[in-house]
Amino acid sequence: MAGKKHVTINDIATMAGVSKTTVSFFLNGKSERMSEETRQRIAQAIAKTGYRPSPVARSLNAKRTSLIGVIIGDIANTFSNSIVKGIEDVAAEAGYRVLVSGSNHNRDNERDYIDRLLAVGVDGFLVQPTASFKEISQAIDETDTPLVFFDSKFYDYASSWVKTDNYEATFQAIRACIAKGYERFLLVAAPAGNLSSRVERTSGFVEALAEAGVGFEQFELGDDSVDVPALQGFLRERIDGVTPTLVFAPNCWALPDIYRGMREFYPLMPGAVGLLGFDNAEWVEVASPSVSVIMQPAREEGATACRILIDLIHKEGAVNPHQVLPCSVQWGTTTR
Repeated sequence: MAGKKHVTINDIATMAGVSKTTVSFFLNGKSERMSEETRQRIAQAIAKTGYRPSPVARSLNAKRTSLIGVIIGDIANTFSNSIVKGIEDVAAEAGYRVLVSGSNHNRDNERDYIDRLLAVGVDGFLVQPTASFKEISQAIDETDTPLVFFDSKFYDYASSWVKTDNYEATFQAIRACIAKGYERFLLVAAPAGNLSSRVERTSGFVEALAEAGVGFEQFELGDDSVDVPALQGFLRERIDGVTPTLVFAPNCWALPDIYRGMREFYPLMPGAVGLLGFDNAEWVEVASPSVSVIMQPAREEGATACRILIDLIHKEGAVNPHQVLPCSVQWGTTTR
């Protein structure tokens, strides 16, 4: 007689309409953050099939792995590399290894990496979130896995985070540009959404101008791309070569394309045209003209985020879970 079909955790997940990771955490007694309905569906699927998890697998899943999952927006730039280096320094000292994933600022990638890293059994997450992260973080919430945001925090979302003083740094830098004699201001930025870093940089820019009684115009970017020809058209209509005009580019991922898109205005810099951006330490100093940027302490930010996470993993309560680090301004020849 043919033997009964071996029931797997995947079968239980399909029957219950949940992820394999959710079933795994249910089996290992980590269901406190799950809804009662979810727990009942999993229990019913197990009862119906007679599923019995492997004792070896359960033993492995119950152990701490000493692994930290890192989800970062773009792993190809110097800011991200410095963040990761700071994380790795602190993690290694505490006996942890780091698994780094690049979301490319895409919510579907974030969701996929969350599931994969939970399946591996990471002890905690360090995440540079997209604007949609709150909607897809339920899997982390259900497993009660510690989570720390870096480079941003969510409003109205109980979380641990480390970020930089985006608002104050931007406010003071724009104030300085007004004092340098710029009279017209152009904002080239992606929608702020609910990412605190974008909200704060935009607010610092707007409020510094409001204080001086100066208005601005905006060119809105896509979430992850720069339409260079459209940007060039926008700039040509607003830069007359006489009125001192400052372009503010607060999204560090967009600054390289914006800088190249302004090539025809290089001869007008820094007098009639100025450019102020964020980060990109790998090239802004050696570019010609060199670019003025607000610099974040990336390595320190990564190290601080990791210290907060390890403190949460060990439930020590010795590290402040909400920290703000100061930025600095590196003035180049794209501004007066």
